[in-house]
Amino acid sequence: MSVLTQSAEHSMSDIDLSRLESMVLAAPDTSHLLREDDNLLRQTFLNLLNHHHPELAHKINVIYALSRSWVFSETPGDFEMLQKRLEDLNPDELILVSSAFSQMLNLHNLSEDIGNAQQEKAARMGQVEMSTRSTNRSFKKLMMVNKVEPAEIFKALCTQRVELVFTSHPTQALRTSLLKKYASIRSTMERLHNSRMSPYEKLEALEDIRGQIQCAWRTDEIRRSKPTPQDEMRQGLSYFQETIFEGLPTFYRRIDTALSKIGQPHLPLSHNLFTFGSWMGGDRDGNPFVTPETTRDVVISARLTAVNLFFKAIERLMFELSVWRADDEMKAAARKILDRQQKDPSAIVGERKSRNYSEFQRVIPIMEPFRVVLSEVRDKLWHTREILQHALVHPSVNVKEALETDPEAYYTGDEMLQPLMLMYNSLHATHDDSIGNGRLLDVIRQVVCFGLGLVKLDVRQESTEHSNAVSFITEYLGLGKYSEWDEKKRMDFLVKELTGKRPLLPPNVDMPKEIANVINTFKVISELPPDSLGAYVISMAQSASDVLAVVLLQREMGVRNFLRVAPLFETLDDLHNSKQAMTDLFSVDWYREHINGEQECMIGYSDSGKDAGRMAAAWGLYEVQEDLVEVADKFGVSLVLFHGRGGTVGRGGGPTHLAVLSQPPGTIKGKLRVTIQGEVVEQQFGEQEVAFRTLDLYTSAVLEASLNPAPRPEPEWRDVMKKLSEVSCAAYREVVRGHESFIDYFQEVTPVNELGRMNIGSRPAKRKNTTSVDQLRAIPWIFAWTQTRFHLPVWLGLGEAFQALIDDGKKDVLQKMYANWPFFSVTLDMMEMVFAKADPRVAEFYEKSLVAEELWGFGKDMRERFEKTKDYLLAVIGHKKVLQSKETKFLQQKIQLRSPYVTPLNIMQVVCLKAVRQLEKTGKLEDKRQSYVPTDPEVAAILSRDPNSKKHPYEAAIEDTLIITMKGISAGMQNTG
Repeated sequence: MSVLTQSAEHSMSDIDLSRLESMVLAAPDTSHLLREDDNLLRQTFLNLLNHHHPELAHKINVIYALSRSWVFSETPGDFEMLQKRLEDLNPDELILVSSAFSQMLNLHNLSEDIGNAQQEKAARMGQVEMSTRSTNRSFKKLMMVNKVEPAEIFKALCTQRVELVFTSHPTQALRTSLLKKYASIRSTMERLHNSRMSPYEKLEALEDIRGQIQCAWRTDEIRRSKPTPQDEMRQGLSYFQETIFEGLPTFYRRIDTALSKIGQPHLPLSHNLFTFGSWMGGDRDGNPFVTPETTRDVVISARLTAVNLFFKAIERLMFELSVWRADDEMKAAARKILDRQQKDPSAIVGERKSRNYSEFQRVIPIMEPFRVVLSEVRDKLWHTREILQHALVHPSVNVKEALETDPEAYYTGDEMLQPLMLMYNSLHATHDDSIGNGRLLDVIRQVVCFGLGLVKLDVRQESTEHSNAVSFITEYLGLGKYSEWDEKKRMDFLVKELTGKRPLLPPNVDMPKEIANVINTFKVISELPPDSLGAYVISMAQSASDVLAVVLLQREMGVRNFLRVAPLFETLDDLHNSKQAMTDLFSVDWYREHINGEQECMIGYSDSGKDAGRMAAAWGLYEVQEDLVEVADKFGVSLVLFHGRGGTVGRGGGPTHLAVLSQPPGTIKGKLRVTIQGEVVEQQFGEQEVAFRTLDLYTSAVLEASLNPAPRPEPEWRDVMKKLSEVSCAAYREVVRGHESFIDYFQEVTPVNELGRMNIGSRPAKRKNTTSVDQLRAIPWIFAWTQTRFHLPVWLGLGEAFQALIDDGKKDVLQKMYANWPFFSVTLDMMEMVFAKADPRVAEFYEKSLVAEELWGFGKDMRERFEKTKDYLLAVIGHKKVLQSKETKFLQQKIQLRSPYVTPLNIMQVVCLKAVRQLEKTGKLEDKRQSYVPTDPEVAAILSRDPNSKKHPYEAAIEDTLIITMKGISAGMQNTG
């Protein structure tokens, strides 16, 4: 057994430290490293479990061995043995075993994260080649292959901008408490791999890992109540505090170095490669918990986080910049500040003491001019924080007005930037460039990137809510019901009002609650600092009037700094109609002048996929991007496309670099806005090295897509895609919308109706309380099928489409498309990955255990379609089996390593679903369950963790186990929705 898997219960001196040392110092073999780390973390956990529950630990070892045997043998007999072992567990054992496997999966995912980070570092040191390009490699490729001049690369970077928007979509199944513990384990593991440590330091690190694993095991992994939108925002802000805020200027330094290597200057200080947005607390589409007050709260919270981060940064600068030499402008600024402070130095000292400043409480002498200037910056940040804290607990305070009118506070990041640039320029004027290019440069770049808002909050609302609000206004004015007007009448009214100046509503007019919620949102927007706000996104947008209605409501409610309005086209029909909608909008002269030549449009990957199937949605999204750019170019408008991608393939997810490079040529143009959702935030920004890699991938991909866009598809390829789209969409909708058995089968075979128990997000799973798939949100739609490992939304319809094209003699064309067209190859590669993760045998087990027998024929048909689709896919991409290529070998290994953990959770989930549904059906427990009382004191304690629960112990045990299996399976599949 490896040193990394030896018992944590053994004496520390028992561990072979020389073996550990060789592992630390050796060049990284990611495959070997993954196994080593997986064994270390799993065995550490099992040893802890063995110490407290030796019998349970033995059972878990046996279950894991049986599961692993089935994964590699794939024989029905092995699965039946595993199934029997798990079905024989009593409720005490079920909850502990499910929790143990969920814990081991989370630890395994940690080992993958660590391996990825090690690979990133090794690639940076030139020890390994990455499969996707870094910015350095993109520079080389553009210059050597595409013959792009270095000056052109620099020019492109100076106008390039990517905005990453963190959404509130509920796809992060893990509690924040556990995420932080796993982050600590990851950090310690990385120290073991990267550091030269003494034997005692290594032992201490291993003991720290053991303690964190034990603490995670003792932490309730179930959210006992739904998070509020404010909770979601705080979770999102934690990534800025832990990796993004400090990591971004370091990444910019790496870009500067890469530019220097090709003979180009550093990035201008005024330019941002990245900005960050958020939907947390702003996305009210179908979420009744996001109110105007919520939006105000999250904006203030984000500004407080920014102020706190900058306060620490300024205090650190005060220690560093003890410099006496400065230019005349700097000295004059310091003297002016000092003159004010010396009018009453005792008051200054008293105030700074009351604030408990760590240092520099007295008035600083003029011989330290940088510290004098920084002391005022620090004082203003403190006062800004006081105003924000007061506003947070006093809802009547106009935040914008309070900051804007107080000369002792900062209203915008530009106000704070001015003294920092004064210092920077002074240091360069006195030839102290190295000092200026140190920490001061990092803080300047942080101010330029994040400002004092940290993130820009988007506001999102569904289009009919705005129509209803305008309809209330027109009825109040006696003009009729706007919501019943045709598009021409709506546009005539909106343009007339926008070009006029009359107010439409008197203040304090009575209105229904739903209308007041819309109107008051705009009132709140008018009272918030503009640099805290991003776009106003209209979901389910269909027409030009949807956009103008929002502009009118902003003006009517006193918004001076208008939010740009971004229509979100989601369903396949809306995507197809978007070209006409934007043509109508740009045809309004007033609107073109209003937007000053810039427009943002959002395209939805999730709902389009749910509406039409993945292939039809992918082609619809490709075409709509081309159409929207064509319309914008016609009217001389610069268009930014906002990609609403989810984490899963079913919701448009996929590798960042490939996703960007596969976009239609001419649609990126150096500008990209994209959502980062749920568990993807943790995957891309949970660790520093991976965060650097994320920024690097976006930078290089957007640069290449702009300077060397993908080839345009040949006319024949378009014809093929049109037929693929039409046939796959028809086949998909025939099942999802047309088959009489589908809804019943879906609800019985998946845990879709039980997902709400997880409490992973603030918003409801459905827009309306119906059984229709149309009203079900895209996330639970994907989540439910992911739990059964069938992934039906991704592949359904594709087999019929491939068959139609191959029968028509187009197989060679399909293969040529796969070999030469990035859009098509990326789409099929993502499909192949989904087939590798899927397991129809597990899906059949769900069916036979949970579904009425009269529906089994439907399930059999679906599994036959699954196999047929997989065969057609492999024929097109030229593989004999999924993930057989050299590039995907490591991914195949990852899936195989996860599967022995996931399968027991699938079986236990089925056991619990049967029990929960039986209880819901009868309304009472079976007689043999009535007498159940936990025999294990630890289980009794676990079942008492929810202080509000009045459930019978058996019901509580089964429900907790069900929730744990959902979380565990989502960890094993590495996505939820």
